[in-house]
Amino acid sequence: MSKAAEQSAKPQSRFWMLIPFVLFAGLSALFYERLTAGGDPAAVPSPLLDKPVPEFTLANVEGLAAKSGPVPGFGNEDLIGSVSVINIWGSWCGPCRVEHPILMELAEKNDVPLYGINYKDEPKNAIRFLDTLGNPFVAVGADKTGRTSIDWGVYGVPETFVVNASGCITYKHVGPLTKNLLAKKLLPAIEAAKASQADCRAQNAASAAS
Repeated sequence: MSKAAEQSAKPQSRFWMLIPFVLFAGLSALFYERLTAGGDPAAVPSPLLDKPVPEFTLANVEGLAAKSGPVPGFGNEDLIGSVSVINIWGSWCGPCRVEHPILMELAEKNDVPLYGINYKDEPKNAIRFLDTLGNPFVAVGADKTGRTSIDWGVYGVPETFVVNASGCITYKHVGPLTKNLLAKKLLPAIEAAKASQADCRAQNAASAAS
């Protein structure tokens, strides 16, 4: 190859070498824009908001007990009749451990029942977790396969939902709860659910019939 051809090929080879870096920079900028555009990264929209909780029945975490006896599992029918909070967690989840004192505080100071969905966990590990940190839940369902959590539209644990008395999901938080989030987001969402008379199940049935 002549010197002229070699010199002509060098800029082209440099150009192709730069392409991966340009693509990476572009993707990084896009991801940053998506993360910052919505303000609160935990405020992930859910297609289930203002929709009925999915149908499910979860057995209890085998061996989990309270002073009154075995802690039961639960299903969607248990979430009808009063406002409730559902927290999806796992003993292997570091942020779940961080937020757990907030759940204990909620259980002690608020009159809404708190339900736990134990996500892809070993019973002995879940029991050790709650025995060590305290059990704020009136019932804990063992979601061993993760199927129920998928039906709830879970992105990753922990996640917390508020359900109104009609069994409609009215609020969702992704990530660990904090004192600030409890005061400014979750407690107001609970009060709003208490005031809500919306029955999304009836509305959906009416829409399907029309």
